[in-house]
Amino acid sequence: MVLNDKLYEVLKWICIFFLPALATLIRVVFSIWDFNVHLGEQISATIVAVNAFLGAILGISAYNYNKGTGTATEDEEEDYDE
Repeated sequence: MVLNDKLYEVLKWICIFFLPALATLIRVVFSIWDFNVHLGEQISATIVAVNAFLGAILGISAYNYNKGTGTATEDEEEDYDE
């Protein structure tokens, strides 16, 4: 699976900046305002799980893209072969 460049960049931005910030915001706001803290933990944990899943998809896509274009270094290829 190889994502197109625009989709890859959008998902990468979401994974690196948006989802971690959103998970932190929810956890902190729920704690500060005495909302159901367990619900805040569940929501933030769900966001972190989605982020990990998207990160894996992006990693697979980047690997396949680099493998197809021949731009992956030997070290990168060895990391994925293990």
